[in-house]
Amino acid sequence: MGVLSFIVTLPLAPVRGVISLAELIQQQVEDELHNPASARRALEELEEARAAGEITEQEEQQAQQVILDDMAATEQTITPEKE
Repeated sequence: MGVLSFIVTLPLAPVRGVISLAELIQQQVEDELHNPASARRALEELEEARAAGEITEQEEQQAQQVILDDMAATEQTITPEKE
């Protein structure tokens, strides 16, 4: 029965491969979003851009707030508060 099921499901192999690849990409993206080092790196890039005069202080503050809000939202989904 194993050979017969293999032959019958063989046309679905590319679909399973694409699904596995999509799951792997999703996991990598989630790991990057939840990584505090990436937030720190983004904040450092903002600081460098501000020092170089590429952005204004107000733009830096707005971008910092977005980054910190994203990290706060990420932390809440990782460790939901107990009710």
